[in-house]
Amino acid sequence: MKYPYGISDFSSIIKEKYFYCDKTDKIPLLENTKSQLFIRPRRFGKSLVLSMLENYYDVAKKDEFEAIFGDLKIGKNPTELRNSYFILRFDFSCVDPTGSAEDVKRALFNHIN
Repeated sequence: MKYPYGISDFSSIIKEKYFYCDKTDKIPLLENTKSQLFIRPRRFGKSLVLSMLENYYDVAKKDEFEAIFGDLKIGKNPTELRNSYFILRFDFSCVDPTGSAEDVKRALFNHIN
């Protein structure tokens, strides 16, 4: 499979054995803060971080935890919150943000429905 702009699917990176600089030891820090704000430049890994968190916390990925996180820092010392949430993922990147407010509202409505 070709990834012309990088890979933002954490599970694929791990399962297909791509290089991943392990930052999973930061998950406990995120759990112990009141709020988080991810601001980074374009093409700088925000989607990958969210995908990593999605895979870590999603109840539906519980059976894959060892395969995905077993060799990573967090896999050796997981938190109590691992695989404990129902994750609902939205991708609004395909919604056209141009035009009037009504145009954007319609595009968003059409995408969701």
